[in-house]
Amino acid sequence: MNGFTFDWGAAGDVLPLLLDGFRITLLATVLGFLVGAVLGLLIAIARRAPTRFVTAPVRGVMEFIRSTPLLVQLVGAATVFSSVDPLVIGIIVLGVHYATYTSEVYRAGIDGVPKGQWEASRALSLSPVRTWRAVVLPQAVRNVLPALGNYAISMFKETPFLAVITVQEMVFEARKYGADHFAYTEAFTLAGLIFLVASYPTSLLMRKLEKRLGH
Repeated sequence: MNGFTFDWGAAGDVLPLLLDGFRITLLATVLGFLVGAVLGLLIAIARRAPTRFVTAPVRGVMEFIRSTPLLVQLVGAATVFSSVDPLVIGIIVLGVHYATYTSEVYRAGIDGVPKGQWEASRALSLSPVRTWRAVVLPQAVRNVLPALGNYAISMFKETPFLAVITVQEMVFEARKYGADHFAYTEAFTLAGLIFLVASYPTSLLMRKLEKRLGH
């Protein structure tokens, strides 16, 4: 029985391809998270609307997105919008999917703003827009930064799903090289190491930030 073997020559060949794929992975993560962060904030604000004509549809869409797998959402969107660049579809689907979760993070942060801050804003006759912009959001966002960071890391680790809609991210490149050269071990080992090197320090940073903001 043969033992584990690792072809360093194949590893050297596949590494540049993986780094090219990593750029796509990083781009999808950054832009997808921006979509998710902004849309999540808008959802959190919309859910505080005084009328059910706004809150009910928003809640319904959120539950639908949360109840369906990300993989199904990607394939469905790619099928319906077949003429759109797969990377654009991937970024939007990732962003919308995670917006349903970041909205809950924002909601918790908004609910954590002391009631006296709202009352003081009304006493000073601040407009609703200025109350949100100058009083509520700066406090809420500061408190939820670590949680948002954790969702960014989660999104980064779920970018391999984009391979199913032919986005040439890192795992797509690893699988393609493995199939072409029968070197899956080298390709996926290096891909896993790149994910580890990129995500683990960020996780430590989020923990330090959470401790710092908790004091």
